[in-house]
Amino acid sequence: MALGFALLIQPFFFFWQPPRPPPGFPTIEGVILFGEPVRWETSLQLIADVLLSNGNPGAELQDVPYPHLPILACNMDLLWMAEAKMPRFGHGTFLLCLESIYKKVTGKELRYEALIGKPSPITYRYAQHLIQQQAEKQGWKAPIRHLYAVGDNPMSDVYGANLYNSYLKSAQQNQVQAGQKRSPQAASAQAEVSLELRNDCTSSVESCESILVCTGVFRPEGAAPRETGETVFHGHRDFCFEPSLLQASHIVQDVDEAVQLAFKKENWS
Repeated sequence: MALGFALLIQPFFFFWQPPRPPPGFPTIEGVILFGEPVRWETSLQLIADVLLSNGNPGAELQDVPYPHLPILACNMDLLWMAEAKMPRFGHGTFLLCLESIYKKVTGKELRYEALIGKPSPITYRYAQHLIQQQAEKQGWKAPIRHLYAVGDNPMSDVYGANLYNSYLKSAQQNQVQAGQKRSPQAASAQAEVSLELRNDCTSSVESCESILVCTGVFRPEGAAPRETGETVFHGHRDFCFEPSLLQASHIVQDVDEAVQLAFKKENWS
């Protein structure tokens, strides 16, 4: 032991021991990250063990495998608001820690098989699919033309909604130029997330408007500067930064005002 003791006993040893993998435990084939854990250091160590051991964390460290096991991650918000006055670290911060540790240990970049959740376009495409499903169940005959995305975070909610809106506009433009319906092209680098968006060219949706509320991360007095050089991008490293996508279509006080705004724009009483 580094402390010079033959046997070191710590208090938590009496209450909990980490489980050991049973004999014949199968090799781990991938890592899926849904949200920030409670004990960050434990989860970071465990994920690093899995990646460095190629899915056999009980084995001794040999040559570092690369490419590493596939990683699928969602929920990329760097910050989020809770009861505290200051923003809390989100899953995006946890991913940043994991990327930094892996880079420092191996000298290589951590790679993701896919990034889903806001602001990834596939998240908004899935939301559109669910909305259209609900409309069909309700027996609505009129096609859905406009989507409204409500959120409190310009870096994820607004950015993602505007990114999806640019995707919709690009799809429409491609159809007009081709003179027939065809697969839409990505409006920006992060829109080409190799997610199957090829079969939605028949969609009736024309736009996705972003509605920013002031009850969370966003504060009107701290709005994002317009100059690129003055803006700190809180998005994930694998998403290109386009400052124009931070500008919300509408800014309202809360969700109630956002819903009323959507009702008004759709001429619903």
